[in-house]
Amino acid sequence: MRTTWRRSMCYWFRSPEVSIALLAHRCLHRAGSGNGVSGQEHATQSRDAPSSNQRLESRRPPSKPVFLRDVSLSRVEGIRVGHVQSLSLVPGKVHEMRTLSLKPLLFEIPGFLSEDECRVVMQLAQLKGLMESQLMVQEDQEELARELNLSPEEIFNLLDNNQDGQLQIHEILTHSRVRDGIWLTPENLREIYAGLNVDKDGNGLLSLEEFRLLSNDAFQRFLLQRGVERSQLVRNSRHTWLYQGKGAHQVLQDIKARVTRLTRLPPTLVDLSEPLQVVCYQEGGHYHAHHDSGPVYPETACTHTRLAANTSTPFETSCRYITVLFYLNSVDGGGETAFPVADNRTYDEVSLIQNDVDLLDTRRNCDKSNLRVKPAKGTAVFWYNYLSDGKGWVGEQDEYALHGGCMVTRGTKWVANKWINIDPDYQRQAHYQQLVSQQPEDEDDGLTLSPDMQGTDIHQDL
Repeated sequence: MRTTWRRSMCYWFRSPEVSIALLAHRCLHRAGSGNGVSGQEHATQSRDAPSSNQRLESRRPPSKPVFLRDVSLSRVEGIRVGHVQSLSLVPGKVHEMRTLSLKPLLFEIPGFLSEDECRVVMQLAQLKGLMESQLMVQEDQEELARELNLSPEEIFNLLDNNQDGQLQIHEILTHSRVRDGIWLTPENLREIYAGLNVDKDGNGLLSLEEFRLLSNDAFQRFLLQRGVERSQLVRNSRHTWLYQGKGAHQVLQDIKARVTRLTRLPPTLVDLSEPLQVVCYQEGGHYHAHHDSGPVYPETACTHTRLAANTSTPFETSCRYITVLFYLNSVDGGGETAFPVADNRTYDEVSLIQNDVDLLDTRRNCDKSNLRVKPAKGTAVFWYNYLSDGKGWVGEQDEYALHGGCMVTRGTKWVANKWINIDPDYQRQAHYQQLVSQQPEDEDDGLTLSPDMQGTDIHQDL
């Protein structure tokens, strides 16, 4: 019975998209701390006893050949909010790029795509066909639950951020708000509490004893009873993917080349990243706030390099170093890209939901975001999802890159996303590129800069 409960509760943990890695990390490193041990104290204890991380490490195969790093990742300087730089991205034209925020490092480039290019991309997406962009629980969640093996007390302690012995609604929603792609609101939780009679004293807080009365079935019954509308989904849109490699439509290849010049990254990194994603939001469409990439811990692997890593790590995340978002049309109403905590002095997950004002909810609270970018045809917005490690490579996740798509109130919204995938572990990234390119390991690490990209700077201050 206890095993089933553990499995169902871990299955219940489902934050938007990639944050599953963060939850897994917390589960692994806070498990067993039901006595209120802090993260720092728990880390100290782990020096004397084998940790979950160490147990995972012991199952890993021998390391791959070491690749010597001879390339650094260029990062565009933001200087200050409002700063404008000129770009030479295509012959005979100068683009202006404005800094929108420094946390995350975020830029806007009007006219990045021409009207014809926007039209072609939308037509190609329609020709290929779009699918529903529903987010569902991953199929390997039961394996995840077995790896974590958490008791009710351990889960309670994981969620109890301030360690006061009671769970507030925002503490639960911060980490456990998505169930089978359905976005749970504070009102939803109160309905569940009332229906199951778990909040005995009616104070809106759950003690450990009250928390024990919750189960995975509670959410299933709730969803079955009230039904599911599109407005309740985490993401209400349709999308498709367009290949940009050799043989692809010339417009798609041109966009990829332009992105390479914009980001000043080695072409190989851009070539081996995800295809172009095209998304269509109808009236009422939205995407609640999320991170495009997750933090990478020893227990996680990047989705794009996982096979190359060949490790037993049970968790994976999308390692998207840069997001480049293109607006393919101007929207009649709504549809802004919101950055709820851009340039905040501090970042705190729990404070995202205060007094029932949920900054992650792009259907109701987009106007409370620190920054909103209005869709304008041809405009590109790009930002870094990771910080620099200070040594020319990928560092920690930039939590301020939290963003979402505000609800379209009138008309239709078309966007495209180009993600550049880079593994923060250089050895895994280099090994992945060597495997994909099928080049001998002693000839090329796959990260060399092309001659026309070396020693040039296309970014000039105005």
